Amino acid sequence: MIKYLKTDDSKCVGCMTCTSVCSRLYFKEDNPARSAIQVLDRGNNEFHLIACDQECRKCVAECPVQAIRVSAAGVVMIDKKLCVGCLACVAVCPIGAMRYYPGDSTTFKCVACGACAKECPKQALEIVRKEEGAAS
Repeated sequence: MIKYLKTDDSKCVGCMTCTSVCSRLYFKEDNPARSAIQVLDRGNNEFHLIACDQECRKCVAECPVQAIRVSAAGVVMIDKKLCVGCLACVAVCPIGAMRYYPGDSTTFKCVACGACAKECPKQALEIVRKEEGAAS
């Protein structure tokens, strides 16, 4: 089973509520650069949401100190005590969902907590569970 944040770009209006909720919850500051979900402005009022799909798991395989693991809920998690900040996970992430903020000693990513989905005024985000290998 995989638990992840499903995104719907067609509903996103670029309000940045999700980035604000995420950064405030995990870093105690309203800073989009410290959000595990990213909102990219494509222009013409079109936006693209980026969050870990919890399924590719390239970061798990790439981590040289095994600081990244998959939880029982199917969520890719980073053990901050083991992470050495080498950024190998950031480099290998194919969608840019593994994040790093300059000055921090560890990386971060979406852990499918659902806080952003609860606050999204347009329901562009949703926490879902699916069987591994099943289509999204």
